[in-house]
Amino acid sequence: MAWPEKLKLNKQLIKTITEKGLTSPKDVQQKTLARIYGGQDVVISGPDGCGKTTAYVLAVLNRIRFNPEGVPLVLILVPSKENVLAVVGEFERLGSNKQLSVVGLYPAPGTENQMDALAEGADIVVATPERARAIYLKLGLNLNKIELLIIDDADLIVKQGLQLPVTELANSITKCQHLVFTSVIHDKLNRMIEPFMQSAAVVEIDESGESKMETLPQLLYHVPNFTTKLNLLSLFMQDSEVFTKTAIFVNTRQTAEKIYQTLQNRRAKTVGLLNSWSAELANIASVDDFKHDTNTRVMIICDVEKEALDLHGIPFIINFEIPATTGVFINRIKADTSAGGDETMVLTFATDIELTDVKRIEQAIGYKIQTGELPEALIIGEAKKSPLEIKPEPSKTKPSISTTGDAFQQKKPENAKTYNYGAGVKAKMSKKKKHG
Repeated sequence: MAWPEKLKLNKQLIKTITEKGLTSPKDVQQKTLARIYGGQDVVISGPDGCGKTTAYVLAVLNRIRFNPEGVPLVLILVPSKENVLAVVGEFERLGSNKQLSVVGLYPAPGTENQMDALAEGADIVVATPERARAIYLKLGLNLNKIELLIIDDADLIVKQGLQLPVTELANSITKCQHLVFTSVIHDKLNRMIEPFMQSAAVVEIDESGESKMETLPQLLYHVPNFTTKLNLLSLFMQDSEVFTKTAIFVNTRQTAEKIYQTLQNRRAKTVGLLNSWSAELANIASVDDFKHDTNTRVMIICDVEKEALDLHGIPFIINFEIPATTGVFINRIKADTSAGGDETMVLTFATDIELTDVKRIEQAIGYKIQTGELPEALIIGEAKKSPLEIKPEPSKTKPSISTTGDAFQQKKPENAKTYNYGAGVKAKMSKKKKHG
């Protein structure tokens, strides 16, 4: 369909974007543009590629007119230099008003050139949070006239630990509309935007992959921090009747050694590392050796990406950390329909900042991973607070946004049920007790 009148795009902009190949709005644009024009604060959650960036670029181009004062009216915060250049390029591609000036601010040697560009006049500023803050503190970025603050890829900004510059910049703006675009909503993101967001509308865009991939059965355990991951792993490994054989994937040697020490202290000598790099850590020469070793129950696997491992017959795979590459994760969970026999179950532990990676995995496999409830006996570890994660005092006049419907909303420990795997999962786990 063509661009509907209810989206209120001006005719020249519609003509320009249609010529560029955008002949009709995507779901995210249909659901957000009217809200944005209405002046609401909005949090938009959706997967990569759903059209979030194009949505706010169109909103800005439709709203902003040339400002003879040369003072920024729009500030857009993004995670990296690459994002800055991509967004500036999108404005250049879709913008029909050549009078609008767009300036990018990103980490580079010195700040003089970027400050000079601002001094020449800027209607729209696209910046990384730390560079925008640095230039603002040098009085090079004027925020007095900002009408619209946009935070794009907000989950990645949180993952980089850049909450403090975002909050400081937002609080330095007297009054404006706020838009937050993210792949996933979680507690750390909410804590970042809570001090400056008005009663925000939440728009969730759910676009699954083209087809569902056939995978091993999976459960996702959403935990607050690394310490809680260790506690959850230890709790599961206590159940030797169910967890008879478990392969644990980690990303770094430091994590592998921490898990090894934790489980060795609590589970006696039943833990080993695949291709151990230290004489102090029990070595497992091959996956096949692990399968046939009646004493070793846990095999820790560190940073294996290129090598394909035959894990068929091992009852449990635990992704203690999520690999940087989505394809690596998918290779672990693909179902081998030709192998036959008992099915392996995959458990994935994820903190808030890993939920973005989970979202990408779900987009690739075409379905949401079922969330497992945390056991009642689980001890929730204390998070180590850095200055970037200190929670600001909430404003009495600006209530925090509601995230009702968030697929990864953590249940309070007191409401969790001990080992509530679900009936189907329990049945599969019962079969594991016969393994060995």
